[in-house]
Amino acid sequence: MALDGCSLVCKYILILFNIFFALVGLAFLGLGLWLRFSDSTRGIFEIEALNSSAFVIAVTVLIALGSVMLIVVVFGDYGACNEKRCALQVFSALVTILAIADVVIAVAAYSRTFEIGLRMVEFYSSIYTLYLTTRDPVIAVTLTFIHEMLHCCGVTGVPVLEYVVNTCPKPNGIWEYIKMDVCPAVIIDVFNSKAPLVMGFFVGTGALLITALVCSTILLKQTKRDQQAGTAYYSNVY
Repeated sequence: MALDGCSLVCKYILILFNIFFALVGLAFLGLGLWLRFSDSTRGIFEIEALNSSAFVIAVTVLIALGSVMLIVVVFGDYGACNEKRCALQVFSALVTILAIADVVIAVAAYSRTFEIGLRMVEFYSSIYTLYLTTRDPVIAVTLTFIHEMLHCCGVTGVPVLEYVVNTCPKPNGIWEYIKMDVCPAVIIDVFNSKAPLVMGFFVGTGALLITALVCSTILLKQTKRDQQAGTAYYSNVY
């Protein structure tokens, strides 16, 4: 099936989108499954009183989101590479649902920044405590990622006293060798004073989803035209 220039560009955009989604989805699902079934964290999920904790909710979201992203990738990649209308239609429907969910979550996050910030602090505290008690390498990677992203160091901020200093980022100046930002305070600050930055993340995600949806729609129209042209040709010949 021959595609015109615009449709061909959209096809490659969808392939790149699916590669990115696959990598992120695998990371989310892998981390979620590890935190769910690891010997050091499995007991948390067996205690009924902790079922509503930020850690349990975050792990559940990671597993669910990673699974959904991989399902989207399967339909998107198959539909884009093989130009299958049915797969593209399912992909478009799933991306539309994700885009709507992104908008809803963005509005909720923006209107309840303080509460969400406290939940994130609770999640960080759970990860921090788990690493102190287990020294799990995957939890160490998670903690290092958080520290590097926020440029903070544990709950004390003092490298000499901090038990997780090996996961802290490299100090930027002489003062940071003595005292760095405390992570719980940084997390609260991000969700309170930097709410537009958080909103920008959701806007960027929404733009990515909308781009994929537009490209999928263009490919659907192109495959429909080609299918109609093929049907008309065989009707005239036979």
